[in-house]
Amino acid sequence: MTKYLHTMIRVADLDAAIRTFALIGVTELHRMDNDRGRFTLVFLAAAGDEGAQVELTYNWPAEDGSSEVYTGGRNFGHLAYRVDNIYETCAALMAGGVTIHRPPRDGHMAFVRTPDGISIELLQDGALPPAEPWISMPNVGSW
Repeated sequence: MTKYLHTMIRVADLDAAIRTFALIGVTELHRMDNDRGRFTLVFLAAAGDEGAQVELTYNWPAEDGSSEVYTGGRNFGHLAYRVDNIYETCAALMAGGVTIHRPPRDGHMAFVRTPDGISIELLQDGALPPAEPWISMPNVGSW
C-alpha cells in the first residue's frame, strides 16, 4: 500500500515561510533541528488534514555565513489548498503583506507565492459569486 507523506520545499527564511502558510491556515505540527547536518525541518498541515503535510527544509548558513540560493522553486509546480472562504483568505494574506498574483476573480481560484517563490493555489470549497475588489484586480507577476 502506498501512502502520501509530504511535499518538501527548501526555504531561505524559515520564519517568513511559516508566517505565509499560517495566513492560509496551515500551521506547524513539529520540527526537527539537525546540528550535525546543519538543517531544520518543519512539518506543516491544515487542521484536520494532518495526513497532507508540507516539509519546510531550512539549510543553515555555512560557517563563513554564506547560504545556498534557491531559484524558481527548483522547477516545483505548486501546492494547493481548499479554503472555506477564498475572499477572506486572500484579504488576510494581503493584510499580512503577501501579494495575490492571481486574484480570485471567479470566486473559485487564486494564486500566491511563498517568500521563496513557491506557488500556492487556493481553491474555494464550493462556489462564491464573483465580487469586487477581486473582479477588477489584475494578475501580478507569474503564478
